[in-house]
Amino acid sequence: MTTYLGSGDVSTHRTDYTPEWLGKLADNVTLEAAVMNGIATGPEAARAILGFARTLYDYQEFNVVGRYGESDFVEDYVATVQGEPIGSVVVIRYNDAGLVDNIVVNHRPLRSVLLWSGIMAEHFAGTEYGHFFLQPEDLRAVSRPEMAR
Repeated sequence: MTTYLGSGDVSTHRTDYTPEWLGKLADNVTLEAAVMNGIATGPEAARAILGFARTLYDYQEFNVVGRYGESDFVEDYVATVQGEPIGSVVVIRYNDAGLVDNIVVNHRPLRSVLLWSGIMAEHFAGTEYGHFFLQPEDLRAVSRPEMAR
């Protein structure tokens, strides 16, 4: 069984998780994700993007949440978004002052990544964050690689 399908145990599904690190963002924090084109910078961008993204989960089922090494934090969880399964691994890197300076979110499988990015694109259309998410030209570039150059 693929890991993004989860255990199937409804008693492990959480809808109340709020990451403690989200309140400790450095002024120069960066956010990278499989659902994004480019890197968002700054706490306002990270909070706006992650704040909406968190509302998309039907639930989260955590495999791992906690410290990773001396100055990092990791979350490994599965969920569903509009009924589609999605797996996520989030790596949080802290700076010497104890503030988050880098967030990397990796999702799988591709179908769910595209769904997620499309929802985000629709939500952020016409805003300063809209360009980070799936655009029609992205799909054309995938179907015709010579156009991506």
